[in-house]
Amino acid sequence: MRDGPELRPVGDVPDAFTSVVIDAFEHRPGDRFVIFLSGGPTARACYERLAGVEGDAVDWSKVDIYMGDERFVTADDPDANQRLVREALLERVGPVGSFTPIPTDGDPADCAARYALVVSAVLEGPGVDVVHLGMGPDGHTASLFPGSPGVDPGTRDLVVATEDPSGTNPHRRLSVTLPVINRSRMAVFTVVGTSKRGAISLLRSGADIPAARVRAKDVRWLVDAAALGPAEVVS
Repeated sequence: MRDGPELRPVGDVPDAFTSVVIDAFEHRPGDRFVIFLSGGPTARACYERLAGVEGDAVDWSKVDIYMGDERFVTADDPDANQRLVREALLERVGPVGSFTPIPTDGDPADCAARYALVVSAVLEGPGVDVVHLGMGPDGHTASLFPGSPGVDPGTRDLVVATEDPSGTNPHRRLSVTLPVINRSRMAVFTVVGTSKRGAISLLRSGADIPAARVRAKDVRWLVDAAALGPAEVVS
């Protein structure tokens, strides 16, 4: 068992996320900026904050947006991650370079294979500058649940159809795999709230949860005091 990351509380996670993305955009190695986005209430807060940045800190015409995972629902379903991204970010910042959501209009395995071709082209081309991740109470990240396909860092699959083996999280899912996440230049976790304390404790202890298997070149943990718990709060 390896030691977990050293974590310190972040006062305003969406604000910290915005700063990280702006800095990554400024220091991107190429002309384009490739980012894989997520879903959930914390992601929504992060994207709304990022969209509210004034000035030209981000030239959105140079930003190519992809999804790290998706629920197997229609594009306009309230639970669709791509709908969240459209509402919280795209509709607020205006035209972006491109937005390529994960398809959900066919058989899950076929949709995964189609998006894998997209992801492969990104990896062989500009590469992934930033992948945004959350972490569930069970330690899952993207839609890579404990014991589900794609959580093995040695898999050759780039995108998998998956679901929560425990049945806690609804909907079938489509998700990029650890090899994709680990080839990104930066992985940014945003973790908020008391419901994440158990997973944070496992992470810090070095437990082998899916989130702990992320080995991108640069891994940032933006965690608020509520998720860290009273013992982790420093004055």
